Amino acid sequence: MLSSKTLNFTTTNTTEIDTSRLRELRRFLHNRLIDGMEEEGIHLLKDPQRLANRLDELLTDIRPKLEPALSLDEISLLRQEIMQELTGMGPISGLMSEAGITDILINGPDEIWVDKNGRLTRTDLQFDNESHLRLFLDRIIGAQGRQLDARQPMVDARLPDGSRLHAIIPPLCETGPIVSIRRFHSEKLTADQLVDKGFLSQTMLDFLELSVASGINIVIAGSAGAGKTTLLNVISGFIPVSERIVTVEETAELQLNHPHVIPLESRHVNSEGFGAVTLSDLVRNALRMRADRIVVGEVRGIEVLDMLQAMNVGHDGSLTTLHANSPKDVISRMETLALMGERGFSRDAIRQMIAASVQLIVQVMRFRDGSRRIVSISELVRHDDKNEIRELFTFRHDNDSALDTISGRHISLGQQTELAAKVEAKGYTGDLFDALLTADYLC
Repeated sequence: MLSSKTLNFTTTNTTEIDTSRLRELRRFLHNRLIDGMEEEGIHLLKDPQRLANRLDELLTDIRPKLEPALSLDEISLLRQEIMQELTGMGPISGLMSEAGITDILINGPDEIWVDKNGRLTRTDLQFDNESHLRLFLDRIIGAQGRQLDARQPMVDARLPDGSRLHAIIPPLCETGPIVSIRRFHSEKLTADQLVDKGFLSQTMLDFLELSVASGINIVIAGSAGAGKTTLLNVISGFIPVSERIVTVEETAELQLNHPHVIPLESRHVNSEGFGAVTLSDLVRNALRMRADRIVVGEVRGIEVLDMLQAMNVGHDGSLTTLHANSPKDVISRMETLALMGERGFSRDAIRQMIAASVQLIVQVMRFRDGSRRIVSISELVRHDDKNEIRELFTFRHDNDSALDTISGRHISLGQQTELAAKVEAKGYTGDLFDALLTADYLC
């Protein structure tokens, strides 16, 4: 029980909610609640209703002892904030449910930014101090059996809603704890919605549908937040329902629109430095799982070799994403990642492997106005012992560079392609494939 002595949390305004006063009260009640958990411990944190009941008891006890008295609005806000501290996402709880926000960026306790509809904006939200932010991180990460300290100063974790969290602390970052959260969105965009948004044209969508259905291997490339995973989720719906898909990811983000998906997720080392399962391990494991298609959420390391081999040994129509700024960068980046594997392959052997495995490169981009579009669909061909990029579709923007809104059109370049024969071999109509490449479609 609290002392009968009056608790005087000073305030300068009794008519409006005083945030500084509530901050002091929140810390006080939070500490009291934690101190009272000695017998029940972490089990109480896992029971929100019991926790709420205990908090209500404390609020009932403290309210008559405060000068000035708390209003009903202050009691409600205080209760909400404490419950968010103990079971939710603290000061950023509201951001985790706000539509349009894709990323939440915490640059120390005093600076919280969001990427909303493609634009970075600073919010007026804050943590109380660095200790408050560290307690928040320890609770979130500790619930997954992970830790963040001087021995392990950076960590990746998945939040309960599927969002991805990355945190890094001093001494790796002198400015204090830095947290990056990639929001998980349960709502799924449809192919028609992507066309309506100008992400791609209907002709390009028809082309990708035929390519995916007939088993063309596709790499989707672009920068962070450009829409790679969104596009991958959508076009996965074109895979025939009779086929079995095995997905491989570092942190589960894919929401494939398909009835037969086996998701695999890598595992980091434990606190003793053991138990890691890499993407490369999972790709090799997927080869033994009778997969018709293997989908790697993002290739970023030596697993590229295993992915290329999977594409080249009967897993036609496999899909992956890659960070790269252009189709040419896709090839050079895959070469570099493959050479890091130290498996004895020469650069020329790797180039031949890439040419035999990768058939289409889809380049996506986020523009300065926040819009996202496919800017290129290219075929990779091997000619005179060299890998060449043959662009089939492109986006041409036609507005003045000084304007804030990007407009333009998607067009076919009328190129001939070697893919029609592969499409026909799978029982599809190659003539339709060629016809799509000659269609000029304005967005």
